[in-house]
Amino acid sequence: MRNRAFPLGIGLLAAALVAAVGVPAARAQERAGLADRVAALEQQQARANEGTLSLVNRLQNLEQQVRDLQGQIEQLQHQQQESDQRQKDQYVDLDSRLSRLEGKPLGAAAGNTAAPAGSMSVMAPTSTPAGSATVVPPPAVVAPVPTPALAAAAVPAVAPAAAVSPAAAEQTAYDHAFQALRDGDYAESARRFRAFMAQYPGSALAPNADYWLGESYYVTQNFQVSLQTFQGLLARYPGSPKAPDALLKVGYCQYELKQWAAARTTLEAVVARYPNTTVAHLAEGRLRAIRLQTGG
Repeated sequence: MRNRAFPLGIGLLAAALVAAVGVPAARAQERAGLADRVAALEQQQARANEGTLSLVNRLQNLEQQVRDLQGQIEQLQHQQQESDQRQKDQYVDLDSRLSRLEGKPLGAAAGNTAAPAGSMSVMAPTSTPAGSATVVPPPAVVAPVPTPALAAAAVPAVAPAAAVSPAAAEQTAYDHAFQALRDGDYAESARRFRAFMAQYPGSALAPNADYWLGESYYVTQNFQVSLQTFQGLLARYPGSPKAPDALLKVGYCQYELKQWAAARTTLEAVVARYPNTTVAHLAEGRLRAIRLQTGG
């Protein structure tokens, strides 16, 4: 009996040892599995971050393209306005010349058919009585009919070409600032737009100048000042055609400043106020980027 019990005890002891050794091995295997899962999750997160970065880059490229297109459209509008103004100036000048010509003594003489009392009426006789001497009347003094060249010389000189109207000076100042923006000189562009708004606060171009001032700050990553500029534009000119773009840029600035809740609220307002527009589509794209950044 003792001999049989001894091998049995040895077997139980061996089994216990095997079990004791197996527990750490199982735990090690479990830890290895967890490490693999963590590594896989990290790889997925890295790929997601790469996708987010790629999406943000694409959105920024689209923003730049939209900004360039807006600049081209605005430049064409300005050229059209200048052309209309030139045509208007030419018409006014021509009308002024014609009015002066119509008011000359020649026109008055043509309207007076009867000689005034006490003056000598000189008329060529229709017939000469027989035997009477032929009386040759003195030549009548007739005012010469001015040729176009003489008429132009008779008109008082108009304002010299060097004189610039206030409207033209205003447009030139705006174009000067806008050209600096197109040339990429954003600091100079901001300085010129600030000077323009200080000099022409009531200008019809003031909302545009305010918007491009905000853009000058935005492209140089001065997001806080850009945000304040766009918010000021919306407060001063809520009905301006630049209001939708300014509201979108408010959301963009809040996004760059990582003000996620405020950015989401602003961009959702863009989508709600201006559905099926370019600014709405851009706002939707930035909202997707916010969800990727915040995970919700």
